[in-house]
Formats: sequence, structure tokens, C-alpha cells
Amino acid sequence: QVQLVESGGRLVQAGGSLRLSCAASGRTFSSYVMGWFRQAPGKERDFVAAITWGGGITSYADSVKGRFTISRDKAKNTVFLQMNSLNAQETAVYYCAANPIMSRNPERWDYWGQGTQVTVSS
Repeated sequence: QVQLVESGGRLVQAGGSLRLSCAASGRTFSSYVMGWFRQAPGKERDFVAAITWGGGITSYADSVKGRFTISRDKAKNTVFLQMNSLNAQETAVYYCAANPIMSRNPERWDYWGQGTQVTVSS
């Protein structure tokens, strides 16, 4: 059974940085894509970033390019999202997800974590 467990969310001031982690278990992810999405209150779930587990190919939403970095540690089966220069509009629940193919559409992703709250104070 696939499990994705996020951690690292907390309250941070605008302009600050935060690193989220996603511990993955339950299957071999070597051929999978790992992604991060976020959902603010009353809004849809949006794509943030993704990385192919094997080759480390990355993709980012335009709004986070240059500020966020997605990475993975194969030995620890963990995916990270380093977030810099955060602003208040990025307050949301951040979700880790896994899927066989890359997609920016959250409806196409198979596995999800429970989410971790990131609150950016202005």
C-alpha cells in the first residue's frame, strides 16, 4: 500500500524559506513521477512542481520558477520542496503526490499524501 507522508509545514514570515519533505513507501518508485501541489482555502488544487524519480527531470509552475526547488533522495525514498521568498498568497495546504506519468492536472495523479499546512504571514 502506497503511503506518502508530508512534513515541514509551519508558519513563516513573508520573504522566508521553508523545506517540505515527503516520505514515500509501499512500492518501487523508480519509474514514477513525484509531485507537489497546493490548495488554498476555497480554491482548486494547483500544480507546484514535479520530478521524475529515475532521471531527476523537473517541472515547475511559472509562479514558483527560480524560487522553489524540487529534489529527491533515492536512498531515503524522500522528496523535498525547498521554497524561498515565500509570499502570503502562497499560504495553502501542500500535498505530495505520485504518478506513473508527468501531468499538471491533479485529477490524473494516483497517490496523495494527507498534506501539510504552510502559512505565510505578511
